[in-house]
Amino acid sequence: MAVAVQLKGGRRVGMTGDEAVAYAVKQADVDVIAAYPITPQTIIVERLADYVHDGELNASYIPVESEHSALSACVGASLAGARVFTATSSQGLALMWEIMWIASAMRTTIVMALANRALSAPINIHCSHDDAYAVRDAGWIQFFAENVQEAYDLTLMAFKVSEDKRVLFPSIVNLDGFILSHALEPLNVLEDDAVRTFLPPKVPVNPIDPERPMTYGPLALFDYYFEFKKAQAEAFKSVYPVILEVFREYEKISGRKYEPIKTYGLEDADVAVLILGSSAGTARYAARRLRSKGEKVGVVSLTLYRPFPVQELLAKLKGVKAIVVMDRSYSFGSPGAQLFMDVAAAFANESERPLMINAIYGLGGRDLLPEHVEEVLMRAKEAAKTGKVEEREVWLGVR
Repeated sequence: MAVAVQLKGGRRVGMTGDEAVAYAVKQADVDVIAAYPITPQTIIVERLADYVHDGELNASYIPVESEHSALSACVGASLAGARVFTATSSQGLALMWEIMWIASAMRTTIVMALANRALSAPINIHCSHDDAYAVRDAGWIQFFAENVQEAYDLTLMAFKVSEDKRVLFPSIVNLDGFILSHALEPLNVLEDDAVRTFLPPKVPVNPIDPERPMTYGPLALFDYYFEFKKAQAEAFKSVYPVILEVFREYEKISGRKYEPIKTYGLEDADVAVLILGSSAGTARYAARRLRSKGEKVGVVSLTLYRPFPVQELLAKLKGVKAIVVMDRSYSFGSPGAQLFMDVAAAFANESERPLMINAIYGLGGRDLLPEHVEEVLMRAKEAAKTGKVEEREVWLGVR
């Protein structure tokens, strides 16, 4: 159970990442929860079941037979006008995969917590970013939490962003499995009244209504499918500025500032690492150690993964000679893993672009050590010095 300390404008509590997400969902006053338990997200939906059972949350809790059914139920509930939440991990997301594309193309406003976990085989219940990357092209907004506080905050902001009438796309809040989902950390939670002001009840857009029949998800072949996808692509371009607005609005009520990209040491860095999720803290620690020795190194971490913050990333990395893109996953047969490909594409048409190294780390929950980060930063330093990357792909901590 959370232990609370009263603060001005909120409360200081101790919660795990899963509990923090569940608490944010309760405060968001969701109408429908449909989910299937899978480690390491199960605690999220268990806590929500407790809230519903105990009368703390007036929501319909739908126990389904699979993750495919869970997301299908969420799609219907969202189209009917409900505020909807689900959570999953790894193989559960893989079973949802068919419906992920439907949920975004039909402009639902579902919010999903994804406790990142490696995909089988072999069976592993610990963290990789396989699942997040597997749906990077599905048309969902994706946030990455670095700690428990961010998991709480981003969950509240995800509802606000998705339900904005200029957006109307579903969102994923990624939190590293076990590292964040089961880690007990102190965090500041908002008072319920503050959340209600920030996140008023959802205003449905063209909800399902038997009195006004409409067709949702019609058949569209080569005569119209192309135009539907172009319209969806154009609509997704409107998401980024709304996210910035919501970040600024949330800062006013919480005092916590959010940006799509966090940076450390980039003001004079010759080389840098770029990373997602909880390992960003380890990367910054390693960079601080190197900077104390006079090395000009920096760290870039992304809070927002989709839409990918291309222009801001280019501006932040201007002048950096070599970067190490760190992927907690692997793309078999590709010239680089997933985040590496995104960053490489962002720089593709730039006249000046840094040399790039792809570092594969942490698969299946393997620890990332500060020494690993220091190693690749020194590789990047050597590449910047010689103008040549000796090894574009480096596996860190593998036996």
